[in-house]
Amino acid sequence: MNNLATTYTDQGRWKEAEELQAQVMETFKTVLGVEHPDTLASMNNLALTYKNRGRLKEAEDLQVQVMKMRERVLGPEHPDTLTGINNLALVYMDQKRWIEAEELSVQVMKKRKKVLGVEHSSTLVSMSNLALVYKNTGRQKKAEDLLIQVIKRRKREAEDPHMLTSMNNLALIY
Repeated sequence: MNNLATTYTDQGRWKEAEELQAQVMETFKTVLGVEHPDTLASMNNLALTYKNRGRLKEAEDLQVQVMKMRERVLGPEHPDTLTGINNLALVYMDQKRWIEAEELSVQVMKKRKKVLGVEHSSTLVSMSNLALVYKNTGRQKKAEDLLIQVIKRRKREAEDPHMLTSMNNLALIY
């Protein structure tokens, strides 16, 4: 069921994905327990689907739960914890809550640099997300500087699938 939900998500079939993700989450809670990493991953997936469907309050509420449980269960610097925090920052961006989005984006970027390294794809995604916060809060120069760093690092990895997104984000600043 989880794989089918992922397929629906990849196809943009949000309603069908949401229905399956909710079932998966409830099953995992019952079988594995509420704090099991697979349960938390299923909650994260459902929160992302809520976000993609524009149900931002539900996405926020669920993402906050995921973030708190992952911090407690996995630790504050675990990559899955950082992903949960990043996803909450994305919800805040959609809600135009720039202060909260920036705080979380900076936190994730710093911890990912420390834990994963500055060249890691997840770190570069965090830097790009922070640049978008800067852009949307009128700090074009900071956004530009950060995105240029991201692009330079992504160029080292010829097959990086996020390269065009980073270049597009930089172009939007101009």
